[in-house]
Amino acid sequence: MLITCPYCGPRDVSEYTYQGDGNRARPDAGSTDNQAWNSYVYDRLNIAGEHHEIWQHSGGCRAHLAVSRNTLTHKVSAVAFARDAGHRKSDRHRKSGGAA
Repeated sequence: MLITCPYCGPRDVSEYTYQGDGNRARPDAGSTDNQAWNSYVYDRLNIAGEHHEIWQHSGGCRAHLAVSRNTLTHKVSAVAFARDAGHRKSDRHRKSGGAA
């Protein structure tokens, strides 16, 4: 699988480190809402299809990237700097205790 870094160009996935789901919003650092933190830390979706992820180019420029990738074909459809992409909200995001 190739990911095209905006700085370095196309590179093999072995140069990158997966950082997690790009759809999740972290609770406020001062929050004492245990349900929100539990959901953030433990709830995960196993999406089949287009998925937004965060990757770090750890074997290159070390930039954090927002990557849109199809989890069935591993085709990368978009790459942007994570700082420019912002948080994408997904209607598929599971709430704590609910089904996907």
